[in-house]
Amino acid sequence: MWTWLVREWQWPAAVLFTAPFLLLFLPLWSAAPGLGLMLVYLQLPLYMLHQGEEHLGDRFRLFINREVAGGREALTPTATFWINALGVWGVDLGALYLAWGVRPALGLIAGYLAVVNALVHLVPVVVKRAYNPGVWTALVLLLPFGGWCVHEVALWASAIWLDHLVGLGVALGVHALIVAHVLRRIRQMPMPAHVSPSEPIPL
Repeated sequence: MWTWLVREWQWPAAVLFTAPFLLLFLPLWSAAPGLGLMLVYLQLPLYMLHQGEEHLGDRFRLFINREVAGGREALTPTATFWINALGVWGVDLGALYLAWGVRPALGLIAGYLAVVNALVHLVPVVVKRAYNPGVWTALVLLLPFGGWCVHEVALWASAIWLDHLVGLGVALGVHALIVAHVLRRIRQMPMPAHVSPSEPIPL
């Protein structure tokens, strides 16, 4: 079961069942807590749909290992699972509860997490003119809805610059930890003896 979860979570867990199921709650979230908290909640199912494009077929992990790590296994299936389970699902769930029970402005964390991840996908596309796994849902889902979340939560919570700094700081911190993990793994592993050069996938 653990092996199945680590290797196959992207499709049944994120896209086929959980994300559509969570989206069915949107009318209740909109009517009861209001638009600001609804948009914080929305970030998780939208991020799950993004994870479907990004990770289905293990393509993002293989892309990073090929294009960034030079053929070394900088990302393992287990690490990829935990990065997404804790760094996305856990952070978004935490932001929702913090916005509801502690301070509304902490919901900015979920919006900024989506925006930062979208930019991580989109900037390389502009630079390299090549597809990377997850870029289309980053453009269509994460960037606009994450930006909307930041805007509405800031209005709802009367957020000050420090609130934005905290939200952006958490989002950048999550991504920095992922980068640090990949770089540490690259430094620990020798370059494979035979690595076939690969061409980027055009847009």
